[in-house]
Amino acid sequence: MSGAARLAGAAMLLLIGACILSLPWTLAAYDAGELAQARQPPGAAGGWMGTDRLGRSILVRTLLGGAVSLSLGAAAAGVSVVIGVSWGLAAGWFGGTLGRLMMRAVDVLYGLPYLLIVILLKVALDDLLLRRWGWNVAAANFFVLLLSLGAVSWLTMARVIRAQVLSLRTRPFIEAARVMGVPAWRIGLSHLLPNLTGPILAYAALIVPQAILQESLLSFLGVGVERPMPSWGNLAADGVGAINNIESFWWMLIFPCGLLTATLLCLHILGERLRRAL
Repeated sequence: MSGAARLAGAAMLLLIGACILSLPWTLAAYDAGELAQARQPPGAAGGWMGTDRLGRSILVRTLLGGAVSLSLGAAAAGVSVVIGVSWGLAAGWFGGTLGRLMMRAVDVLYGLPYLLIVILLKVALDDLLLRRWGWNVAAANFFVLLLSLGAVSWLTMARVIRAQVLSLRTRPFIEAARVMGVPAWRIGLSHLLPNLTGPILAYAALIVPQAILQESLLSFLGVGVERPMPSWGNLAADGVGAINNIESFWWMLIFPCGLLTATLLCLHILGERLRRAL
């Protein structure tokens, strides 16, 4: 492993550990603040990263926002892997008209703006989850975001897996399994999936930063994680609003955006290294 990949891995472990281990503290204090301490810069009065317009600690909210963004990104990557692998495996294995129709559906979804998909899912599911099923706002919001991000992140995975399956299905060991009468589902689990592990891991590692960036963008636009729960996206939106021509509360923007940028860079380096290795 190269020096850059080692450094990126160490930085990610440190960041993930800080976000997760601090959860008992950040969950209890993320919305606590005093107006008398509002917009204090980093230092004795403002703590390590200063305070926001309501006197809440930027450090606490940034750590919790990191936990929210990272968990959404990882969960969305898991959903996209399950959907993308299943779809690509079926399209590649069955082939013919069915396979072509399945991939045309992927092409149609590629043409739709994912922001539109998120808004439609949010409108359709919010009422169902909140009023009919009695979910709380935070859980419903997390589920809708997870479903939305997973619904738009699996398309490339499906294409890659289909191409791999089309190549593998003509190999002698697959033909031998067919001649022996091995069921299709068993061929898929025992012979195809083990040979697809490399591409799955490589592209899953690249999906995580993509999902984190999409979540941050949605939260920045106001259709992602709902306040007062922080995420790096809505913290960045608050920071942009705190910078103007009269006075600039720079710490509200620099720290969340800095951690988001560093995380995306580290994940991209690790994903590219993994893709080349596999």
